[in-house]
Amino acid sequence: MFIQTQPTPNPNTVKFLPGREVSPDQPRDFADIDAATASPLAEALFEIEGVTGVFFGEDYVSVSRQDHGPDWSGLKPAILGVVMDHFTSGQTLMRAGSEAETSSGPDSEVVAEIKQLLDTRVRPAVAQDGGDIQFDRFDETDGALYLRMRGACAGCPSSAATLKSGIETMMRHYVPEVTRVEQTL
Repeated sequence: MFIQTQPTPNPNTVKFLPGREVSPDQPRDFADIDAATASPLAEALFEIEGVTGVFFGEDYVSVSRQDHGPDWSGLKPAILGVVMDHFTSGQTLMRAGSEAETSSGPDSEVVAEIKQLLDTRVRPAVAQDGGDIQFDRFDETDGALYLRMRGACAGCPSSAATLKSGIETMMRHYVPEVTRVEQTL
C-alpha cells in the first residue's frame, strides 16, 4: 500500500491519501481523544504524541499537530504506519453505534439553497486542502450564516479570509438573504 502526503494551507495539518475510500458517505471530524473513541483509526492516531486533530474526508485523512510539538519529519512515519496498519487490517472506520447523526427536521428553502451551494461549490474546493465546511445554522432574522471549519480548515491562518472573501461573497451573490458569514467553533 502506498500512501501519499500533501501539505495543506494550514502548516499544522497534513493530508494523507491512502489511495482508497476513507469516509465516502460523510466527512468525520475528531477534535480530541474522547471523540476519537468512535473510530479505531482516529483513536490510534491520537495515541501519537503531538496529534491534536483527525479528519476523514472521502478519500483522505487529515491530521493536525500541536503548534510547538513534534515536527512533521518526526510525525509522518508514525502516522503513515497507523494509517497503513488500519487499512491493511480490514478494520471498520467507525465502531458500531457511532454512525448516527442528529437531524433537526426539514430545512427552509433558503437553508436548502445554502446547503446546496456548500455541497456543490465550497466543500469540493476545501476538500482539496484537506478540510471541510459544515453548515451550523442560519439566522433568518439578521441574515447571519454560521459555518464550522473542520479538518485542515480549522485553525488555518487563511480560514478567516476564505470565509469573508470567498464564501461570504459567493453566498451573498447567490442567496441575497445571507448578509454575513461567521465561523462557529
